[in-house]
Amino acid sequence: MSGSLKIGIIGGGGWLGGAIAASILNARLVQPHDLALSYRSQQPNRFDGCFWTSDNTQLADRSDVIVLSVRPADWRSLAADARGKLVISVMAGIRIGQIAERHGTDRVVRSLPNAAAEVGKSYTPWIGSDGVSEDDRAIVRAIFDACGTQDEVGKESDIDYLTGLSGSGPAFPALLAAAMMNDAVSRGLHPDIARRAVNTVLIGTGRLLERRDECPNDIVASFVDYRGTTAAAIETMRSEGFDSSVARGLAAAFEKAVGMGGNS
Repeated sequence: MSGSLKIGIIGGGGWLGGAIAASILNARLVQPHDLALSYRSQQPNRFDGCFWTSDNTQLADRSDVIVLSVRPADWRSLAADARGKLVISVMAGIRIGQIAERHGTDRVVRSLPNAAAEVGKSYTPWIGSDGVSEDDRAIVRAIFDACGTQDEVGKESDIDYLTGLSGSGPAFPALLAAAMMNDAVSRGLHPDIARRAVNTVLIGTGRLLERRDECPNDIVASFVDYRGTTAAAIETMRSEGFDSSVARGLAAAFEKAVGMGGNS
């Protein structure tokens, strides 16, 4: 990425926008003076040397690449002229055509990072409009590689589905962790011990999956084939509807993502 490229993050004062800003600064994709960030009410005390503003028009004017990191409901009243610029949306549910029309550009990327961007472990699917060039794609890949891992997908409906699977995804292991911890405490384990045990199990599993890079189905099958305590737990959870419950949850997230953009 060119060192002279100027990036602006509308909503850079928020959690996700700030995580993206930190990631691209840490990766040295831009220098602080080439990064502009907007905020709604009070300027955050971070990112020394960056340009801070509460005026999104001012941010757009000084940026080559504009990242839209606001809630979909707030975006509907957002005014920023992006003619000739690359716009990267990280908003759930808002479609490429809507973004292009609102901001006056045919260079639009729709993406969906997740909460793990804060620690450089986000999975980010994205798709570009017809006007997005190969140079634009290189910029998108560089930004989201700095935040973790990225994939260009084939169609917008893939983004809608992945909004639930990977966009909301960090909440699902947390939900499992909460259920495991609550059960442990109910059986008399001290809450601090239960929390450390559960958190360590999930962190270790994540690192194991990352290192081995195997299909999760194969790993589950190996535990079931061993016919030990793990197999007993897995088979009971599945008989109680674990798999179908996950599928219904992902379907609900997909329907919500489509509805947020007014596409239902």
